[in-house]
Amino acid sequence: MSTVTTKDGVEIYYKDWGKGQPIVFSHGWPLSADDWDAQMLFFLDKGYRVIAHDRRGHGRSAQVGDGHDMDHYADDLAAVTSHLGLENAIHVGHSTGGGEVVHYLARHGESRVAKAAIISAVPPLMVKTEANPRGLPKQVFDDLQAQLAANRSEFYVAIASGPFYNYNRPDAKPSEAIVRNWWRQGMMGGAKAHYDGIVAFSQTDFTADLKTIGVPVLVMHSEDDQIVPYADAGPLSAELLKNGVLKTYKGFPHGMPTTQAETINADLLAFIQG
Repeated sequence: MSTVTTKDGVEIYYKDWGKGQPIVFSHGWPLSADDWDAQMLFFLDKGYRVIAHDRRGHGRSAQVGDGHDMDHYADDLAAVTSHLGLENAIHVGHSTGGGEVVHYLARHGESRVAKAAIISAVPPLMVKTEANPRGLPKQVFDDLQAQLAANRSEFYVAIASGPFYNYNRPDAKPSEAIVRNWWRQGMMGGAKAHYDGIVAFSQTDFTADLKTIGVPVLVMHSEDDQIVPYADAGPLSAELLKNGVLKTYKGFPHGMPTTQAETINADLLAFIQG
């Protein structure tokens, strides 16, 4: 397996396929690089070099007990890009991975980066605070942690077969294979990383990060996202970015890179080539 060891001694697994301009993919909670299969194969076929890593504690990376916060996530991503010597890269992040990309750009600079895209992403801030009165109550995320601690396997089945892909909608046509693959990826990772990760994706405020980013950023979000509510995420991020473009979808789920891969891939390609 291809791995890089971070400054604090954590082994991070990554995939690196093809040649050409690099596209780096950052996955969502609690998944792995495998969640980008549809995108990596598509862009590989288009002549790009595609890279995706498993976040610490996720997938095939080391199941360490600490460092499950956005600072470490961004630093781990930097370790991968530095190890591979990437230049003129495009960074694409989904959900928590969108936060990781935003924090990476703000924390490590844009010298290696050409463009970025964040899909169904957690910025600017998910949890409700005095400064973010429209956010979700902290109790929502406390409940997620409680369900994970009580029965992680059952909890992951419920998420994947329900709100993540909008399979709980009346007209939905659930795919058992997609649900199983989501569950498989989740259960590959460590419970501690996933438990702490809920705090990381819900309580990190990316407002300042978004304001510092100068490269073009495509913000892709669906109005029917049941995991990261649209009104408090996509439009606000696009407004805070210096060079942000909002692409809004109707009826697509949070996990739209999987269920709506054809549309998402085409829109990403148009942005990258534009």
